[in-house]
Amino acid sequence: MTSRTTPETLWAVIGAGHGGQALAAYLALAGEEVRLYNRTPDRLDGIRRSGGIHLEGALTGFGAPAMVTSNLAEALPGATVVMVVVPASAHRELARKMAPWLEAGQAVILNPGRTLGSAEFSHELRWAGGPPDVLVAETDTFVFASRWIESGRSRVSRVKKRVRLAALPATRVGEVLRKVRKAFPQLVPATNIIETGICNLGSVFHPAPTLLNAGWIESQHPFDHYHQGITPSVARALEALDAERLAIAQAYRVKALSAKRWLSSVYGSKGRTLHGAIQSTSAYVGLKAPPSLEHRYLFEDVPASLVPLTELARVAGHRARVMESLVTLASAITGVDWVERGRTLESVGLADMGVVEILEYVNSGLKRTSRWPARRRFRVPDGDYAEADAAISLEGT
Repeated sequence: MTSRTTPETLWAVIGAGHGGQALAAYLALAGEEVRLYNRTPDRLDGIRRSGGIHLEGALTGFGAPAMVTSNLAEALPGATVVMVVVPASAHRELARKMAPWLEAGQAVILNPGRTLGSAEFSHELRWAGGPPDVLVAETDTFVFASRWIESGRSRVSRVKKRVRLAALPATRVGEVLRKVRKAFPQLVPATNIIETGICNLGSVFHPAPTLLNAGWIESQHPFDHYHQGITPSVARALEALDAERLAIAQAYRVKALSAKRWLSSVYGSKGRTLHGAIQSTSAYVGLKAPPSLEHRYLFEDVPASLVPLTELARVAGHRARVMESLVTLASAITGVDWVERGRTLESVGLADMGVVEILEYVNSGLKRTSRWPARRRFRVPDGDYAEADAAISLEGT
């Protein structure tokens, strides 16, 4: 990852948490002009004091963004590529705030989009009066496994070798790749945003182990999320969940690896069962479980992954019973109606569509229905978009 993009590329990185800091520093080190935005100014104080961002780990050096700002009106105009690196729960509100400052021809990439992220973002841009020719795209995972240490300092433990990228519509993915591939050669085209959404393995590895270890988490006993939290019985639940995910992939004609094969592909993990593969994954050693249940493993992965996956399953005529049970359990435990708050087909502008119509839309951008559903209020939790999980590693997902 040492190649440069063409000189005319101007990057805007939205979000200064673990991923945004690392991304901005990497681009600056590569000689790119990059602007770094964060909603709350105090998140940027350390960067301003030091004049840039120190990277350590798999990537090292000191990268100085050309601009550090809490003003979207400064960060967005003139940017070629806008890299959104905030929790998926903030995408909806952020799209509305970005709409007045985006320009035709810009590419906005959600890192990652989770499930139906680009559909939601495009839908909100339209409602907020954004320019019609903003190209929205998404990855299936973040390019780095990174940890936020403090403002102006991030650690990258691993650079991922292969990351899927999809555009909305799918026919325009080549345009996005031409803008970003020199900086990020590991980006490969996905079939469409259904594929990137289904290949988001956070839906498998995050909510279920958190819910099934809720008592241990609340008793404040630190433990490893993967190696201790995913016991043989928990792993069997994940295998059932994963089977539902793969059935959805088949219904929408996209390719997806099983969780076990994904671990083998990415980490070289071995094992006859998912539990065995997880236990053999050295990259998961020492990765702690959430310190509380108010964590992105529930507050992001349930509404932005499990909820839309259950919706896609329903339209395809499948009952994703394990997924539905996890959404119900998460709602009961947190006291939040995640179906009401989450990404439903209605809330992302895909109401009254079947599988054929959804695929036609994500592939070509054409909608067979002109009905746009009434908007529902969505409250983004107070605080910095990136702040809640600033120090949580993205290792593996």
